[in-house]
Amino acid sequence: MAVLQTSKLYKDFGPVEVLKDINVSIEEGEFLVLVGPSGCGKSTLLNIVAGLEKASAGDVLIDDRVVNEVAPKDRDIAMVFQSYALYPTMTVEKNITFGMRVRNVPREEREEALQRVAKLLHIEPLLRRKPSQLSGGQRQRVAMGRALVRRPKLFLFDEPLSNLDAKLRSRMRSEIKQLHQQFGATIVYVTHDQTEAMSLATKIAVMSEGEIIQLGAPQELYDRPNSVFVADFIGSPAMNLIRGRIEARDAKPHFVADHGGAQVVLPIDHYDFERDLRADQELILGIRPEYITSGIANHSGTVSVDIELVPLLMETNGFDQYVMFEFCGGELVGRFSSKESVDVGRPHRVQLDLSEISLFDAEAESRI
Repeated sequence: MAVLQTSKLYKDFGPVEVLKDINVSIEEGEFLVLVGPSGCGKSTLLNIVAGLEKASAGDVLIDDRVVNEVAPKDRDIAMVFQSYALYPTMTVEKNITFGMRVRNVPREEREEALQRVAKLLHIEPLLRRKPSQLSGGQRQRVAMGRALVRRPKLFLFDEPLSNLDAKLRSRMRSEIKQLHQQFGATIVYVTHDQTEAMSLATKIAVMSEGEIIQLGAPQELYDRPNSVFVADFIGSPAMNLIRGRIEARDAKPHFVADHGGAQVVLPIDHYDFERDLRADQELILGIRPEYITSGIANHSGTVSVDIELVPLLMETNGFDQYVMFEFCGGELVGRFSSKESVDVGRPHRVQLDLSEISLFDAEAESRI
């Protein structure tokens, strides 16, 4: 049984359509991440699920019950905000147990729940402090603790890590993932950070301009994006997108693009086409940076092409180096070992592993 369903959900603010025909269903224990650029409607969708905003049309169902007219406090949900939303005059202990006290939960039960989440979130030494005495990461743990003591049907997270620095964000991601695994909680999580989405989700909904562009498991979206938008949004660095056309050579389809006055011809007969192509159809070929490596790499059993390119820029994270090349009128980013010698401005032999490419129609920008 689905814990959460949205059916034909619409939301407008006057003439502005914010959400358009949103249909989502998540089962118990799933971790759904709503991801997309700012203004795509993901926070509005979360607020409608929470009951903080009313839909213009359509239904929200929690445990098969339509909750359109049900107050937030009666939806059996818990929400964690970006701003923490802690009571400044209360201690950590009172912040976490406030909702339970309002609902007249017995003292013994409150204490047991408090100790359980305090231990889980490693905030036991902080229980007597007030929010002003806490770091950003500690405040976020308290906000999570306040949600966890309730054990609701559904947890809603609205960009809870966006105010934290990069190192703390990474650590908090791990803690949220562990909480999901330990509790088996059902979670809807909003973020604009696709790395966060990939690392946390069991299911991702990529949104753009009020619509869900693709919904599926993280690896499915990474390996088989259904559009140029998803291909460009999911992955860091993003998928390389090369414009060209299809041509038949030796009775087999090839991708052909212009590069520096010459033609680059790439075999694509191994590709699993989802629909028929027209002769000379304009295409966009997508290839992930990890499939662009040094020409000396061993890619036994793959479909690959070697080409000499000139590096324009390099970035390293210590373990890898990402190298940018000018290619076919655009940019091509490859992933190389930090031990490899790659020099800006000096031609370098590059191997394109074509075994995991994606192809898109250049006009519709949809997968073919």
